[in-house]
Amino acid sequence: MSLLNLSWLGLWPGAASPWLLLLLAVASWLLACFLAWIYTFYDICRRLRSFPLPPMRNGFLGHLGLGSPTEEGLMEVTHLVATYPRGFKTWLGPICPIITLCHPEIIRPIINASAAIAPKDVIFYSFLKPWLGDGLLLSGGDKWSHHRRMLAPAFHFNILKPYMKIFNESTNIMHAKWKHLVSGGSTRLDMFEHISLMTLDSLQKCVFSFDSHCQEKETGLVRVMSIMPKLSLVMFSFTMSPWSHTLDGRCFRDECNLQGMFNVAVITSVAPKIYTHTHAHNFNPPTRHKTEVGVKQVARRKDEDGKELSDEDIRAEADTFMFEGHDTTASGISWVLYNLAKHPEYQERCRQEVRELLRDRQPEEIEWDDLTQLPFLTMCIKESLRMYPSVTAIARCCTQDIVFPDGRIIPKGIICLISIFGTHHNPSVWPNPEVYDPFRFDLDNSEKRSPLAFIPFSAGPRNCIGQTFAMTEMKVVLALTLLRFRVLPDDAEPRRKPELILRAEDGLWLRVEPLGGGQK
Repeated sequence: MSLLNLSWLGLWPGAASPWLLLLLAVASWLLACFLAWIYTFYDICRRLRSFPLPPMRNGFLGHLGLGSPTEEGLMEVTHLVATYPRGFKTWLGPICPIITLCHPEIIRPIINASAAIAPKDVIFYSFLKPWLGDGLLLSGGDKWSHHRRMLAPAFHFNILKPYMKIFNESTNIMHAKWKHLVSGGSTRLDMFEHISLMTLDSLQKCVFSFDSHCQEKETGLVRVMSIMPKLSLVMFSFTMSPWSHTLDGRCFRDECNLQGMFNVAVITSVAPKIYTHTHAHNFNPPTRHKTEVGVKQVARRKDEDGKELSDEDIRAEADTFMFEGHDTTASGISWVLYNLAKHPEYQERCRQEVRELLRDRQPEEIEWDDLTQLPFLTMCIKESLRMYPSVTAIARCCTQDIVFPDGRIIPKGIICLISIFGTHHNPSVWPNPEVYDPFRFDLDNSEKRSPLAFIPFSAGPRNCIGQTFAMTEMKVVLALTLLRFRVLPDDAEPRRKPELILRAEDGLWLRVEPLGGGQK
C-alpha cells in the first residue's frame, strides 16, 4: 500500500493539491477532445450515409487496395462507376472517408468552386513537393492566384503561334530517328520512349528557349525525367515512414536537386557553370534556341502591384512545367496512335484529311491556321483522351460544406476524389464507354452533353493552364506522323498503368511503316 502513497506529490487526504488539479484539468481536456472528435466523426458518418458504400475488403483497412494502379485496378473503377454512376464512398483505413465523384452534375459544385474553397488535398499531393516545389500544381490560396495571373500570358495564342515551327522541327527529328531504325530492321517501337523525348525537346525550346539535343543523345536530364515519376510514387507509398533517410530517399532528393539545377541553369542563363559541375551526370550545356518568348521571360515581369516571382518561385514553376508540359502530352499522343492503330479506317481518314490540307505544300509543315482544318483528327484526339486520360483523377479537400443538386452534402475537410477516368467511362454519360468512337465529338453529339462530361485537362478555376499548348502540339505531331507513317498494332495488347500519368506496363509498343513521299 505504501506504493500507492502520493504524499511525495503533495497529495494527502483532504488536501486540494495543485498537482491533482492540474492532472484533473489535463485529463478533462483530453476527454473533452476525444468526445468532441467522436461526435464530429459520428456526425460526418451520418451525413455521408447518402453515398453508397462498395463492399469492404477488410473491416480495419476498409477499401485500401481498391482501384490499384494496374490494369485490374482500372477495371475495378470501371465496374464501380457502372454500379454507382453518381459517386460512391470508400474508407482509407477505419477513420478516413473518401468520396469518389464520377458524374458531370455531381462534380460541378467542386470543380467549379474557387481555389480557396476547393484546394488540392495535401495527403494526395504532398509527396510531390520535394520534386515540384510550390508551383501551380501544388500551391493554393493567394499564392496560386498570383502565380496563375503572372504565368497566364505565357500561354496566350499570340505566344503559342511561334511555337508551331518548333513543334514541326522536333517532330521531324523524331521521324528521322524512326526511319533510321526502320531501315535497320526495327519496326517495333515504344511510343512512350520516343514521344516523351520529342515532347521534352520541344518543351525546352518553347518554354525555356534552350535546345539540349535530348532526342539525339543521352543526357542526365533524360535520365532524371524518366525515373522521377517512379521515385515519387515510392515516396507516396512511404509518406508516413522514415523512407527519406534510406538509400532510395537520398536518391530521390539527389534527383530533385539535379533537375532543379538544370532549371536554374536555364532560367538564370548560367548553364555552362552548373553543367560543368554536374559533368558526372552527363549533362551538356544546352544551346539557346531562337524563340525567345517563354515562361522565363513572362515570369520575370511585374504584376500591377510591382511584385515579381522570386527565384524559388520560378524554379518551382519550371519544375512543374518540365513534368506537366511533356509527360502528359506524350501520354496523350501515344494513346491516340494506339487507338488509330487499332482502327485503321479512322487512321486512313485522318491521313487523307492531312494530305488534302498539305496538298502541294513544301515543306510539309503544319501552320497555326491549319489547326482548325483538321476536324476529324481533333475528334480522334478527344475520343482517345476520353478513354485514356493522361491524368486519371484529381483530389480536393473543401474548406466548407459542399451541397450537391440532389441534396447530398459533403462536410468540409472530407477528401473528394474527382475521377476523370470514371467520368469518361460512366455509362450513364457515355453509351458504350469502352468503344472507341470519334463521332461522339462531332458538333451535334457534343452539344447534347454537359461540358463537364469531358475533362481531360480538368475544368473550372484550376484547369490546366497549358491545355492549348498541349492540344496544339498533339495535332502537329499526329498530323505529320500519320502523313509519313502507317501505324500498326503490336501482337501483345498493352496493359494500362495509371501512375502520375496513364502509361502502359513495359511500354506502349507499336509497329510503324514509312509511307511514300513524306518528309523532305
